Amino acid sequence: MPLLHSKTAPPVAQKRPETTAQLGRERHDDYAWLKDDNWRKVMDDPSLLDKDIHAHLDAENDYTKALMSGTKDLQVEIFSEMKGRIKDDDSSVPSPDGSYAYAHRYRTGDQHGEYYRTKRADIGGSRETLLDADALALMYKKQGFSFFDIGSLAHSDDHKYLAYAVDVQGAERYDVTVLNLQTGAPIGKPIENTAGDLVWADDAAKNCLTLFWVERDDNNRPSKVWRKNILDKTAKPVMVYDEPDAGFFVSLGGSDTGDYVEISCHDHTSSEIWIIPAKTPETPPVCTEPRQHNREYDLHDHADDFYVLTNESGATDFKIMRTKQAAPGAEHWQDFIPHTPGTLIIGLETYENHLVRLERKDALPRIVIRDLTTNTETTIDFAEDAYALGLVGGYEFKTNIVRFSYSSPTTPGQIFDYNMETGERILRKTTEVPSGHNPQDYTTKRIQITARDGEEIPVTLIMRTGFKNDGKAPCLLYGYGSYGITIPASFRTNILSLIDRGFVYAIAHIRGGKAKGYDWYTKGKLATKHKTFDDFVDVGHGLAALNYTSEGRIIAHGGSAGGLLVGAALNQAPELFGGVIAAVPFVDVLNTMSDESLPLTPPEWPEWGNPLTSDTAYDTIASYCPYTNTVDANYPPVLITAGLTDPRVTYWEPAKWAAKLRDHQKGPAPIMLKTNMDAGHQGEPGRYDSLKETAFEYAFALKVAESFE
Repeated sequence: MPLLHSKTAPPVAQKRPETTAQLGRERHDDYAWLKDDNWRKVMDDPSLLDKDIHAHLDAENDYTKALMSGTKDLQVEIFSEMKGRIKDDDSSVPSPDGSYAYAHRYRTGDQHGEYYRTKRADIGGSRETLLDADALALMYKKQGFSFFDIGSLAHSDDHKYLAYAVDVQGAERYDVTVLNLQTGAPIGKPIENTAGDLVWADDAAKNCLTLFWVERDDNNRPSKVWRKNILDKTAKPVMVYDEPDAGFFVSLGGSDTGDYVEISCHDHTSSEIWIIPAKTPETPPVCTEPRQHNREYDLHDHADDFYVLTNESGATDFKIMRTKQAAPGAEHWQDFIPHTPGTLIIGLETYENHLVRLERKDALPRIVIRDLTTNTETTIDFAEDAYALGLVGGYEFKTNIVRFSYSSPTTPGQIFDYNMETGERILRKTTEVPSGHNPQDYTTKRIQITARDGEEIPVTLIMRTGFKNDGKAPCLLYGYGSYGITIPASFRTNILSLIDRGFVYAIAHIRGGKAKGYDWYTKGKLATKHKTFDDFVDVGHGLAALNYTSEGRIIAHGGSAGGLLVGAALNQAPELFGGVIAAVPFVDVLNTMSDESLPLTPPEWPEWGNPLTSDTAYDTIASYCPYTNTVDANYPPVLITAGLTDPRVTYWEPAKWAAKLRDHQKGPAPIMLKTNMDAGHQGEPGRYDSLKETAFEYAFALKVAESFE
């Protein structure tokens, strides 16, 4: 078949060997030169990319384009299918706030949509446009920017002003503009170089209107908090907080009641919260409890109390504690909802009379509502074998309505309003599939596969109803397995294009996520990180043993840290996979974790270990790093994607890996690299443009699957 046996010659990257000495060890890198010495400036201006590097990435793109040229019609077909499952003129459920209700909608043909509001008393009535994102994207395009993404958007408490953040490079550096909603005119000049977080103070009664934002430093790390009274034309921004530790990122939020502006400082395992009264934003921030290694906490205010969601005192799956706002320190925290091993508390929200928590047990979520006046609890869950459930949140604290989302691999997404006083559940929206969708045509299963060390790995499967377990079906096996992130068993219309063509789709809920609680996360990080990769390989073998597919018919799919997953699994068991899709893959772990100038490196050390200071961390990372462990093998076809301005997985990681894989390829299958020269980690931001990227990946999977016959 053309994809596997094309006569098109692959690009050959120059070898410019470099040797690095570290902790008494040496490592060699032929392709370190692909990292532009001027990479920080390239993030902001891609035209500054070194010409040799640019030429190589262009050659890789040309090669991939040539090999995939025979799939153009298939890509168009898949794109049309996926687009046909999206309602062109869709809208979110308006969220009430005071006399207004705020929402977002897509008009026919929109890529980014329109943000609007209606009168609360007439939600179905006339709409007031707050921001036309498609018109804004067009304006930037005319200025020469091909990328456009809205980071966040926040209206002031008096409903008179709107702040929004825009990224036009894909590097996640956002410029913030404030609009006067009465005139539509911008207030002052845009605030540059922010992380996108925006919080308004509640000081309109003082004839002020203070906006808080987070600034990125020279290494693209969110590290400083600023504020400014936007009504004072002579006022200069005031720095509120400056994070001294490069290993901690800073973010902003508003408390549940709106009474506080919260500054959160965090790495992956520790946190610290500073608070500022929203009505007096000039007040210096107060640290509620100093950071402590491996302790996480967040605060939820209610009346005179803070409810604290924390893993304090060995509460592995978290518990809820309570303290007075006047005494927020940990020495005053008292147990309120105790720790229950195996039941992970994921999130918490407070309302005037209720406490709402989202939990996960045995890889399934549920919502638990506690009436704070009676201390009785109500649970919301569903009967399907696998499903996704989430708290949607809103603007209001004094309400008896909690909004949540529900879907399953076969059930389109739904939005419910639940009356916490009466128990009434109101369906506000069901995701429409214009081209048609019959849930009975598909079957979802949740199975357990035993790993090599005896652990039971949950796996979510979706297939056509009537699927035969004869081992002949191709399988797209998806996984992530890092940072405690759990892949939800939600409705994904895109994957139906593969399932309808005979694929079985599998999500491996491997260690490193939190599918089975926080302990499931700790069992797949640092010194035990190899368990993540072992689990993924064992799930592949298990699916073949159960005849859902066969070894060699599995296409591994993962992105970012999931790209690390599929890269490590590929090195471990290349014969298991018939193909690999590695999206913006984090595959050069040892070099990246040894470069503390990179944006994410210091905050990532709690996840991977610090190979600059620890022999154990160095050797552990070196044992699984896909780039380090590339060896001579008969690799299957591999499709690798990258984003030139990606600050999370820098473009040179996938570029180096592609070159090294090709060096060691002993079989005929191609190693393909596609770099988006105009985007970053998330790829194309528009709702239709992003589908084209997915259609490209799925066309690769289908073309590879043809060779299984």
